[in-house]
Amino acid sequence: MNAPLLELRSIHKTYQLGTQEIPALTDVTLIVTAGEMVTIEAPSGSGKTSLLNIVGALDRPTSGEVLFQGRPVQRLRDKEQALFRRRSIGFVFQAFNLIPTLSAWENVAVPRLLDGGSYAQARTDAVALLERVGLAARVAHRPAELSGGQIQRVAVARALSMDPPLVIADEPTGNLDSHSGRDVVALLREIATDPGRAVIMATHDPRAAQAATRRISLLDGQIQQDEVAETRP
Repeated sequence: MNAPLLELRSIHKTYQLGTQEIPALTDVTLIVTAGEMVTIEAPSGSGKTSLLNIVGALDRPTSGEVLFQGRPVQRLRDKEQALFRRRSIGFVFQAFNLIPTLSAWENVAVPRLLDGGSYAQARTDAVALLERVGLAARVAHRPAELSGGQIQRVAVARALSMDPPLVIADEPTGNLDSHSGRDVVALLREIATDPGRAVIMATHDPRAAQAATRRISLLDGQIQQDEVAETRP
């Protein structure tokens, strides 16, 4: 068995609302290894966003421990966490979050440029990633000139810009038609087979979840079911 890429140990998350404590996650324990495509299926208000934020180092747990490649993430200082997010996690959002004034390749290159990479190399790598996601003919197009499915594929390419070991996709098909959604899920499934990489996808779409190698259901902040597919789709 591969060494854990991500390990959550008894994660609890509580929010303070005035004098009231609101539990979001309760004793969540989880191990993810490279090669897995894991879906988190949960109704609204079940702690899914809190879980993804903690996995992506956008928030800290109230208690428990998050290990990434054996390294305790919550012990990192703020600047170290920012570097960790930039270099180790690729984010794909439901709302795409592309910069409308930039071309496709420029949007993909942003993380590399922010990390101090050279313009020429960032452009070369961005174009290669867009070719991988099937957008070789759209590298100079801005988001307004692309379809929803194409925009999300640009977002997936951007998530891969720093070659992160983990990609987190939060409802990546939520704003897409069924055909475009299937294409994006197939792309994420392919990415999960990259050496040393895993994908965690939150979804309400049972058809998208069927592409996973592992399905986790979350309810009221607790894992209800953790099911491994018998074979990779």
